[in-house]
This record gives sequence, structure tokens and C-alpha cells, in this order.
Amino acid sequence: MSLLLRSCYLRRALIAAQVVNHGIAESRLLLRSFSKGAIMWLGRSHTRRTSLLYPTGSFALDIALGIGGLPKGRVVEVYGPEASGKTTLALHVIAEAQKNGGYCAFIDAEHALDPALAEAIGVKTDNLLLSQPDSGEQALSLVDTLIRSGSVDVVVVDSVAALVPKTELDGEMGDAHVALQARLMSQALRKLCHSLSLSQTILIFHQPAHLGEGSGAPTEVTSGGNALKFYASIRLNIKRIGLVKKGDETVGSQVLVKIVKNKHAPPFRTAQFELEFGRGICRDSEIIELGCRHKLIAKAGGAFYTFAGRSFRGKDAIKRFFAEDGAAAREQLAAELRQKLAAPPPGRPRNGSGGDSEEGPAAVADGPMKKRRSSLPPWKREDGGRRHRRRRRGILRGGDVEPYMEAYIE
Repeated sequence: MSLLLRSCYLRRALIAAQVVNHGIAESRLLLRSFSKGAIMWLGRSHTRRTSLLYPTGSFALDIALGIGGLPKGRVVEVYGPEASGKTTLALHVIAEAQKNGGYCAFIDAEHALDPALAEAIGVKTDNLLLSQPDSGEQALSLVDTLIRSGSVDVVVVDSVAALVPKTELDGEMGDAHVALQARLMSQALRKLCHSLSLSQTILIFHQPAHLGEGSGAPTEVTSGGNALKFYASIRLNIKRIGLVKKGDETVGSQVLVKIVKNKHAPPFRTAQFELEFGRGICRDSEIIELGCRHKLIAKAGGAFYTFAGRSFRGKDAIKRFFAEDGAAAREQLAAELRQKLAAPPPGRPRNGSGGDSEEGPAAVADGPMKKRRSSLPPWKREDGGRRHRRRRRGILRGGDVEPYMEAYIE
């Protein structure tokens, strides 16, 4: 008997050795046929790149994105009507990247960038690369060179509609040029996506949107074909929904951002914030509004607030408190909001118990835990009702009927 077992173990060991040698031979064949790194184990190759990101400058938008900002190595599309805040949002992303030691480039195809606005937002213009190209091919070739060099962290193209192909520039007014810009964008994005993944650069495209013609409800249409919609990991639809007034003077605008596409978190979330003319996104207003909404700041009447043991009359009073000696209180409030609003990791419930949350359907009342009665009839369950039929015939072990089956057994 011992000889038989020994021979079986020896046979298994030989088979395992053959499998290992075969795997080594296949691996050597792959390395000989392809370059190193052509194929890899997903879990062993690198750490999660979703943790590499830059904030957008808007607290509400960072929360709505689900990961805290814009991910590196991806294409981001920001589209909306005129004067909605697309360039301002991009300048805030550049300012946040520069705070973290990054280098940025701005491709100003519209030839309309305001350096004073960039400095007011917080952009270090001395460390910002600026290009005002003559044609769309020149602009996208420059973007490709910058990304391949790995020397920049954020590249902004403002805007796709202003990327005019050279053929159109050399032609006469009134000449028909069919889908030149769409072909140009499609070719460029096919080349850029691989370089973006290697250099971990964020590429932001601006798109002006207009109402499309046709029957039915009006839809927003962007230029440059459908390639950008496909290659973009995040698409942001930004629009102005109101004005901010101080007395009779208009000092800003209310902006709504809808996340139309998001490959890193659930899409279709929205974020709302204020844009102050000449200053950019008002982060204090965002924090105050979210704090009132989630009961971290007490609000009485129309303009009386209570926060950190102090009373304030009007939102401007809290802003002055934050600016003068309340920086620590503002950061604490932001941390509490971030902890309260942050979504749980995928596959993990908010309460960390491995099941549904306390508000979910798996919640049980106080007292001993009981097996919950199924809401489906036996013939619609996963086993197709086999257990029910066997119980009806009395052939299950033990012969006892479980409590939740009594309703189905006569």
C-alpha cells in the first residue's frame, strides 16, 4: 500500500514539474516574441493609478467625481455653452497641479487667454507653458511631443472648435471641407492615449456646445466628431444656471456641472458652485452651503449662521472669519464634509460589515437575529424550487419544515 501511495505521489510530482516547465517555456517564448512588459499580471504590475490625481479646485466637484479629483493619464472633456466657466475650471486644475509641484501647458487655440485672470486664480504664470498654434495639426503635434517627453503633468487644449485643419486655412472662404476636424481628432487621440498612460499626464479638452437641429427635444452637440466622447474617461457638462448679486451689482454666476461620463466612479452626479468674476471658484461658498445642507452649520432665518460657537450675520461674515483667523476651522469643516460625503469603496458597504448598510434591506431589528422569510415563491428562487418539491414529497433529511417554508406547504 505504501509503495502504491509513493508511486502516486511521484506521478503527481512529475506532472506538476512538467506543467511548471511548460509554463516557463511558454513565458520564454513570449519574451522572445514580444518585448518585456507586453503582458503582465494585473495585480502585480503596478499600484492602483486611481490614487494619482489632481483636485479640480472645486470642493463639490471633487466629491461628485467620486475619487477626489481628475485622474492622471486620462483624457477629460469639458463642454458647455459660452461663458459657462470652462477656462476658469481648467485654470483651477493647473493651479492645483502647480501647488503639488507639477508642470503644466496651455494650448490657446482661441488666442484669448487672460494672464491677469490666471494669476488671480492662483496660476504661476512664470511656470506655465503657453502655445498659440497656427493650425490644428501644429497644436496636436505639440501636445503629442509634450506628452511623450513626460515633462508636463497637465495639458489643456482650449478649444477643439478652434483647431482648424491646415487644408481649411489654405483654402478659400466658402470651400467645402467635410469632416476634416473629426478625422484630425480621431487620428490624434489614437496616438495620444498610449502616451498619456505612460507619462501619467492629464489631457483636458474644451468644447463649446450648441443646440442640435432636428425634431424632438433639443440636444447639445459638440464639434470634432465622436472620437473625443469615446476616448474621454471623464466628460463634464458645465452650464450657468444663475447670477450672484451683491445689491444691484452682479459679481458672479452660479454654475452647475454634470458628470456625463465617469470611468472611475458612478456618473451622472452633479456639483454646484459659484464663480466670482475675476477671481474664479469661491471655495468658501461651497463649504458653507454644504455645511448648512448637512447640518454642520446651523442656519436660522434667512441670513443668521452659527458655527464653531460663534454667530454670524450673512454668508460674507463667515467668509471674513475664514479669511482672517478661521483657516483651521475651515479645514476642519472641509474634512468633516469630505468624510461625510465620500462614497464607500466599490464592493464595500458604508458600515463595513460586509452586508447592506443600516438603512438597507438587510437591516434587522434589535434582538436575536432571525432568518428572513424569502419574498419570492419557491419556483422563482435560484434552485428552481427543487427544495420545495422535495419537501412536498417528504424526502428531505430530518423531515422538519423550516419556518419560512410553512407558507408554501399545505
